[in-house]
Amino acid sequence: MTKLLNLSVAALIVVGGICLYADDDHEEHVRHASSFVAKPMTKQEKTSVALYQKECGACHFAYQPEFLPKRSWDKTMNSLNNHFGTDATLDPAEHKTIQNYLAAHASKYDRMTGMGGEIAMRISQTPNFVHEHREIPKKLVIQEAVKSFANCASCHTKAASGSYREREIRIPNYGSWE
Repeated sequence: MTKLLNLSVAALIVVGGICLYADDDHEEHVRHASSFVAKPMTKQEKTSVALYQKECGACHFAYQPEFLPKRSWDKTMNSLNNHFGTDATLDPAEHKTIQNYLAAHASKYDRMTGMGGEIAMRISQTPNFVHEHREIPKKLVIQEAVKSFANCASCHTKAASGSYREREIRIPNYGSWE
Protein backbone atom coordinates (compact mmCIF):
# COMPACT_ATOMS: atom_id res chain seq x y z
CA MET A 1 0.00 0.00 0.00
CA THR A 2 2.84 2.40 0.87
CA LYS A 3 4.57 1.64 -2.44
CA LEU A 4 1.37 2.39 -4.33
CA LEU A 5 0.91 5.64 -2.42
CA ASN A 6 4.54 6.67 -3.06
CA LEU A 7 4.18 5.90 -6.78
CA SER A 8 0.95 7.89 -6.92
CA VAL A 9 2.55 10.88 -5.22
CA ALA A 10 5.58 10.65 -7.52
CA ALA A 11 3.33 10.49 -10.57
CA LEU A 12 1.38 13.54 -9.39
CA ILE A 13 4.62 15.48 -8.86
CA VAL A 14 5.87 14.59 -12.34
CA VAL A 15 2.55 15.34 -14.04
CA GLY A 16 2.16 18.54 -12.01
CA GLY A 17 5.64 19.66 -13.01
CA ILE A 18 4.93 18.95 -16.65
CA CYS A 19 1.65 20.84 -16.44
CA LEU A 20 3.31 23.83 -14.76
CA TYR A 21 6.00 23.87 -17.44
CA ALA A 22 3.49 23.46 -20.24
CA ASP A 23 1.20 26.07 -18.69
CA ASP A 24 4.04 28.57 -18.86
CA ASP A 25 2.23 29.79 -21.95
CA HIS A 26 1.98 28.19 -25.34
CA GLU A 27 4.65 30.54 -26.64
CA GLU A 28 7.40 28.68 -24.83
CA HIS A 29 8.90 28.02 -28.26
CA VAL A 30 9.21 31.78 -28.73
CA ARG A 31 11.00 32.33 -25.46
CA HIS A 32 14.65 32.94 -25.84
CA ALA A 33 17.03 30.13 -24.91
CA SER A 34 19.22 32.40 -22.77
CA SER A 35 16.38 32.44 -20.24
CA PHE A 36 17.48 28.94 -19.34
CA VAL A 37 21.18 29.46 -18.74
CA ALA A 38 22.52 26.05 -17.76
CA LYS A 39 26.00 27.13 -16.72
CA PRO A 40 27.66 30.37 -15.71
CA MET A 41 29.24 32.41 -18.49
CA THR A 42 32.98 32.51 -18.79
CA LYS A 43 34.82 35.83 -18.59
CA GLN A 44 35.29 35.73 -22.39
CA GLU A 45 31.57 35.14 -22.95
CA LYS A 46 30.69 38.03 -20.64
CA THR A 47 33.12 40.25 -22.53
CA SER A 48 31.60 39.21 -25.87
CA VAL A 49 28.04 39.84 -24.68
CA ALA A 50 29.01 43.23 -23.26
CA LEU A 51 30.73 44.22 -26.51
CA TYR A 52 27.74 43.05 -28.58
CA GLN A 53 25.32 44.96 -26.38
CA LYS A 54 27.52 48.07 -26.41
CA GLU A 55 28.17 48.17 -30.16
CA CYS A 56 24.90 46.84 -31.56
CA GLY A 57 22.71 48.09 -28.73
CA ALA A 58 24.00 51.64 -29.23
CA CYS A 59 21.74 52.00 -32.29
CA HIS A 60 19.00 49.42 -31.79
CA PHE A 61 17.80 46.65 -29.53
CA ALA A 62 20.57 44.05 -29.15
CA TYR A 63 18.60 41.10 -30.46
CA GLN A 64 19.22 37.68 -28.97
CA PRO A 65 21.42 35.70 -31.38
CA GLU A 66 19.02 32.74 -31.25
CA PHE A 67 16.53 34.64 -33.39
CA LEU A 68 18.53 34.03 -36.56
CA PRO A 69 20.67 31.20 -37.87
CA LYS A 70 24.42 31.61 -38.33
CA ARG A 71 24.13 32.27 -42.07
CA SER A 72 21.93 35.31 -41.39
CA TRP A 73 24.29 36.69 -38.76
CA ASP A 74 27.26 36.09 -41.08
CA LYS A 75 25.54 38.01 -43.86
CA THR A 76 24.71 40.83 -41.45
CA MET A 77 28.23 41.02 -40.07
CA ASN A 78 29.78 40.91 -43.54
CA SER A 79 27.72 43.88 -44.71
CA LEU A 80 28.18 46.30 -41.81
CA ASN A 81 29.48 48.96 -44.19
CA ASN A 82 25.84 49.28 -45.32
CA HIS A 83 23.85 48.11 -42.30
CA PHE A 84 20.31 49.13 -43.24
CA GLY A 85 21.58 52.40 -44.69
CA THR A 86 24.21 53.08 -42.01
CA ASP A 87 27.92 52.42 -41.90
CA ALA A 88 28.29 50.26 -38.79
CA THR A 89 31.83 49.10 -39.56
CA LEU A 90 33.71 47.83 -36.52
CA ASP A 91 37.32 47.56 -35.52
CA PRO A 92 38.55 44.15 -36.87
CA ALA A 93 39.05 42.67 -33.38
CA GLU A 94 35.60 43.78 -32.22
CA HIS A 95 34.09 42.51 -35.46
CA LYS A 96 35.63 39.09 -34.93
CA THR A 97 34.52 38.94 -31.28
CA ILE A 98 30.93 39.84 -32.11
CA GLN A 99 30.77 37.56 -35.14
CA ASN A 100 32.08 34.65 -33.06
CA TYR A 101 29.55 35.40 -30.31
CA LEU A 102 26.66 35.51 -32.80
CA ALA A 103 27.82 32.31 -34.53
CA ALA A 104 28.17 30.45 -31.23
CA HIS A 105 24.68 31.45 -30.07
CA ALA A 106 22.80 31.55 -33.37
CA SER A 107 19.66 29.52 -33.82
CA LYS A 108 20.35 25.84 -34.38
CA TYR A 109 16.92 25.52 -35.99
CA ASP A 110 16.06 26.53 -39.50
CA ARG A 111 13.65 29.37 -38.79
CA MET A 112 13.85 30.25 -42.45
CA THR A 113 11.65 27.36 -43.56
CA GLY A 114 9.21 28.72 -46.07
CA MET A 115 11.53 31.47 -47.33
CA GLY A 116 12.65 29.59 -50.43
CA GLY A 117 16.30 29.48 -49.43
CA GLU A 118 16.46 33.25 -48.91
CA ILE A 119 18.67 34.44 -46.06
CA ALA A 120 16.72 36.69 -43.71
CA MET A 121 18.43 39.93 -42.84
CA ARG A 122 15.64 40.99 -40.50
CA ILE A 123 14.19 38.93 -37.69
CA SER A 124 10.79 40.33 -38.64
CA GLN A 125 11.08 38.53 -42.00
CA THR A 126 11.30 35.07 -40.48
CA PRO A 127 8.21 32.86 -40.76
CA ASN A 128 8.13 32.29 -36.99
CA PHE A 129 8.12 36.03 -36.31
CA VAL A 130 5.47 36.68 -38.94
CA HIS A 131 3.29 33.92 -37.46
CA GLU A 132 3.64 35.20 -33.90
CA HIS A 133 2.83 38.80 -34.84
CA ARG A 134 0.14 38.16 -37.46
CA GLU A 135 -2.78 39.41 -35.33
CA ILE A 136 -1.24 42.73 -34.31
CA PRO A 137 -2.88 45.61 -36.16
CA LYS A 138 -0.46 47.77 -38.17
CA LYS A 139 -1.64 50.94 -36.37
CA LEU A 140 -0.28 49.56 -33.08
CA VAL A 141 3.11 48.90 -34.68
CA ILE A 142 3.62 52.15 -36.58
CA GLN A 143 2.58 54.42 -33.71
CA GLU A 144 5.28 56.78 -32.38
CA ALA A 145 5.80 54.77 -29.16
CA VAL A 146 6.64 51.59 -31.11
CA LYS A 147 7.62 52.72 -34.66
CA SER A 148 8.31 49.23 -36.05
CA PHE A 149 8.55 45.55 -35.23
CA ALA A 150 12.30 46.09 -34.78
CA ASN A 151 11.62 47.80 -31.47
CA CYS A 152 10.99 44.61 -29.45
CA ALA A 153 11.39 46.21 -26.03
CA SER A 154 8.59 48.70 -26.67
CA CYS A 155 6.01 45.92 -26.20
CA HIS A 156 7.91 42.94 -24.79
CA THR A 157 8.60 44.16 -21.26
CA LYS A 158 11.26 41.53 -20.58
CA ALA A 159 12.82 41.31 -24.05
CA ALA A 160 16.22 42.39 -22.79
CA SER A 161 16.35 39.29 -20.57
CA GLY A 162 15.15 37.07 -23.42
CA SER A 163 11.56 36.51 -22.32
CA TYR A 164 8.79 37.06 -24.86
CA ARG A 165 5.81 35.52 -23.06
CA GLU A 166 2.42 36.83 -24.05
CA ARG A 167 1.56 37.71 -20.46
CA GLU A 168 4.54 40.11 -20.42
CA ILE A 169 3.42 42.06 -23.50
CA ARG A 170 2.25 45.63 -22.95
CA ILE A 171 1.59 47.46 -26.21
CA PRO A 172 1.79 51.24 -25.78
CA ASN A 173 -1.61 52.92 -26.07
CA TYR A 174 -3.28 49.51 -26.05
CA GLY A 175 -2.25 47.53 -22.97
CA SER A 176 -1.87 43.84 -22.28
CA TRP A 177 -1.92 41.43 -25.21
CA GLU A 178 -3.58 38.16 -24.23
